[in-house]
Amino acid sequence: MDFSLIVDSFPVYLEGLWTTVWLVSLSLVIGLSLAIPLAVARNSHNPLWRLPTWGYIYFFRGTPLLVQLYLIYYGMDQFFPVKGTLWEHAWFCALVAFVLNTSAYTAEIIRGAINGLPKGEVEAAKAYGMSTWKTYRRVILPSALRRALPAYSNEVIFMLHGSAVAGIVTIMDLTGAARLVNSRYYAPFESFLTAGFFYMMLTFCILWCFKNAEKRFLAYLRPLS
Repeated sequence: MDFSLIVDSFPVYLEGLWTTVWLVSLSLVIGLSLAIPLAVARNSHNPLWRLPTWGYIYFFRGTPLLVQLYLIYYGMDQFFPVKGTLWEHAWFCALVAFVLNTSAYTAEIIRGAINGLPKGEVEAAKAYGMSTWKTYRRVILPSALRRALPAYSNEVIFMLHGSAVAGIVTIMDLTGAARLVNSRYYAPFESFLTAGFFYMMLTFCILWCFKNAEKRFLAYLRPLS
């Protein structure tokens, strides 16, 4: 194993690391912002809200992320001219694909957390005279988001690993950096092993953050010793 080519290519990997971090982070933030109203609409008794949301979630959970990225990256010009707009940039197409994908998965996670809430919490809010929206804002969503943390940590990790497809559409993320190094030195083992190491370090950081978040926000659910 030749470590010298890894050292020589370290700036390329750092650039890819930065691209992966900001692209995944922005996707998760926007995706979570969309997922919360989607989860509420998915639980609605009104079919005009529930059915379109079900179709959206079913489509993006039922198709591979790579297919979604290809449809957005190569297919948007079928509907409107993309030249001179953000759609002609690969990073924007990847961001849109990641946001749509993670929002669908996260919406189902939050919906499951909402449905798993103890009925007493909701009944207590209604007994205080809270409206439906106030109950969601003050009781249901804060409690559901806390309870969804363990499942959501898996979604964040899956999104990080799934972001590797961005390198296929010319984005210089970690996987794209590994492909570039491999094309220069014809050393696939060293190239992709280094990228895998960076992905593993990011995963450890995510797990550490969520572990501490769960200790803080889910402390009230732990049994008293």
